[in-house]
Amino acid sequence: MGALDSLKIVLNSFTTAVIFPVITVYFLARFFIYYRKITQPLVGTLEWITETVEKPRLAFPLRRHPMGKKDIAPLAIIIAVFAFLALFQLGDTSAPQSFFHFPDTQSRIVIELDSPQAIGSLMYYTGLGTGSYKLEFSTDGFTWQEQKIPDNQNTGESPSPVMDQPYSQLFKWRYANFSGVNQAVRYIGLTATRDQMELGEVALYDSAGALITGSRVSCPDAPELFDEQQLIPAWPTYMNSMYFDEIYHGRTAYEFLNGVYPYETTHPPLGKEIIALSIYILGMTPFGWRFAGAIFGVAMLVFLYIFIKNLFGKTAVAVCGTLLLGFDFMHFVQTRIATIDTYGVFFILLAYYFMYRLMTADSHAPFRKSLVPLALSGLFFGIGSASKWIVIYAALGLVALYIIRLVLLARLYKEERQSGYGAYLVKTLLFSALFFILIPVVIYCLSYIPYGLARNMTVSGGMLWNRDYYKIIWDNQVSMLAYHSKLTEGHPYASRWYQWIVDARPILYVNRSDGTMRSSFAAFGNPVVWWGGFIAMIAMAFRVIKHRDVKALFIIIGYLSQLLPWFAITRVVFIYHYFPSTLFLVLALAHIFDTILERSRGRYKRAVYGYTVAAGVLFAMFYPALTGVLAPQWYFKYFLRWIPGAWPF
Repeated sequence: MGALDSLKIVLNSFTTAVIFPVITVYFLARFFIYYRKITQPLVGTLEWITETVEKPRLAFPLRRHPMGKKDIAPLAIIIAVFAFLALFQLGDTSAPQSFFHFPDTQSRIVIELDSPQAIGSLMYYTGLGTGSYKLEFSTDGFTWQEQKIPDNQNTGESPSPVMDQPYSQLFKWRYANFSGVNQAVRYIGLTATRDQMELGEVALYDSAGALITGSRVSCPDAPELFDEQQLIPAWPTYMNSMYFDEIYHGRTAYEFLNGVYPYETTHPPLGKEIIALSIYILGMTPFGWRFAGAIFGVAMLVFLYIFIKNLFGKTAVAVCGTLLLGFDFMHFVQTRIATIDTYGVFFILLAYYFMYRLMTADSHAPFRKSLVPLALSGLFFGIGSASKWIVIYAALGLVALYIIRLVLLARLYKEERQSGYGAYLVKTLLFSALFFILIPVVIYCLSYIPYGLARNMTVSGGMLWNRDYYKIIWDNQVSMLAYHSKLTEGHPYASRWYQWIVDARPILYVNRSDGTMRSSFAAFGNPVVWWGGFIAMIAMAFRVIKHRDVKALFIIIGYLSQLLPWFAITRVVFIYHYFPSTLFLVLALAHIFDTILERSRGRYKRAVYGYTVAAGVLFAMFYPALTGVLAPQWYFKYFLRWIPGAWPF
């Protein structure tokens, strides 16, 4: 390698490690310095006197701004664009649907070729059931030789099976190599090592790597293994196989549909039941098990738009704020994987949205007017809690806001010399117990119906009144708590809350490289959204202290309620646990945008649009690292590895 080539590598590495994040930090600093400047009393006005003389106090937001006709077009465009992005290359719409169930560990399934053939490898699609398969071959159908991993490739005391099906490799295409088989074979035998294992499809390849077509293969004992040969992919990828925790949540959804007691019981069932509904409609395919999450991700943008418009009343702020979440890497990646975080975050958003509607309800209106937002906030809190326990953390913020509303309302009654606050308080507390405790408990218990069905209980047969049904629920809560409290083993992508704030430790979901091209993606945050959002959150704290800004208080309470519990949690955690907090980072930035548009003059308003465009530019720049789209290895190394050693590109 010449001196010039070495210099190029050094310069490229320097660009990757320093230039891009430095440029980002520089413009973030310029943006917030400008924000700080325009929040000072305007020159030529008496604002400085007002701020000195008038002591601000905490008060209700003046009003809730409604959606208008001018919001229809931008919201429709946002829905269309992000629905396309969410569903584009989400996953294959077809996958093996018929599975052969091995009845026991004694039955050998024989695959016969029309003539002897040198076999190079075998690819198979796994179903339910864990274990391995005894893979044998024969030239005459009588004398069999077992294929195993050679001793020098195995760390155990004896050779291990070449064809396995562990819990982490279900609903995936996998390879079994016929290394060391130097003769042509005509018969291939498969025997399961455990009862009731499922195998979806088998593909045979000759020694040159060419697929042996199904017309040359017969398997009368298990025709399901060769009935969908047209679905055999070129190679296993995330497009045709499960990845990361889909092997738990997507699998559980399939088990619910088939009346099987779930293997994964470490989270409440409702999120997986939503995935099951998607699979029921679209089939047990990658697109099918990921579709519901993608749609909920788009719906999240819709409700965020409405929320921001209600908060600030400006269409421009609603558009820009919603685009920030749409361009956020975490939101995009997490809503396209068949895990349950999306549903928890979606229902957190709705619970806070309706709590805000409650806080801005007319204090002079009849009591019944406040029941609808109170009921809906509690309902979505309950649905979310039955999806994932992270929603329970939202209760901290919801209760805090609820108490603030009651305190401010009591002060208002006193100042206006109104009577009846005591009766109002009693009714509110009673209905709150119904909406935030009783109904969520009912929802939570009903979500366990698939568990009861798998234990041969039926709703018509009195499942919901059966003591054994509630024992299943109780035992699962004990098991979940024990699991999460003991999950302390190290993980290469584990991180702590303070790393989330600075986006320091992504979790890599998919990584495939041939040395030149790479298919890779990870869950982490858009630096413009996460770094700038945290600065905006500090600004919210300042707004609360100096200006008694209730909107800023609402945002910071929501943020802290989702972040603070992780301070005390010692189990292994990952950056996607910060996903709920990103909602409030975006709301904080929307607050900043509103202030800039309210107080800026002329071209300086462009700062808001420039900020949003910057988030979009980074989204486009990192698109290969969010989707698995093939890109040159050098692009990941020299453009996307902003924090060498921490960002796994």
